[in-house]
Amino acid sequence: MHNPFNQGDKKIFRHIVKQEDTVHFTAENLHPVYSTYALTRDAEWVCRLFVLQMKDDDEEGIGTQINVIHHSPVKVGGEVFFTGILKAVNKNEVLCSFEAYCGERLVASGETAQKILRKEKLETLFNSI
Repeated sequence: MHNPFNQGDKKIFRHIVKQEDTVHFTAENLHPVYSTYALTRDAEWVCRLFVLQMKDDDEEGIGTQINVIHHSPVKVGGEVFFTGILKAVNKNEVLCSFEAYCGERLVASGETAQKILRKEKLETLFNSI
């Protein structure tokens, strides 16, 4: 693992909300807006962009924590801009905060944590469960 970043560095990710990103716990769609679980996936992704540049070829990142505050809805077709901000790197743990906006409107904010581990350690862990 290597760290070419400084605290406060940012990564950007843009997502257009699709029908498959809406709320559907059953065969019926509940709401025609960006679901919290799809938003959470994309929030983790913007912060993973740091991990992708930090991990070595024999390593992989794995999420360990995410905190999402979903402030406002976004309809299908809406464009959401995520900004991931590097808060800290503690040994092999990468801590980030994020914000997501649709235009000027805050859609979500929160924090993520991911660890960078050797692929063989992850494989051993996954095989043990």
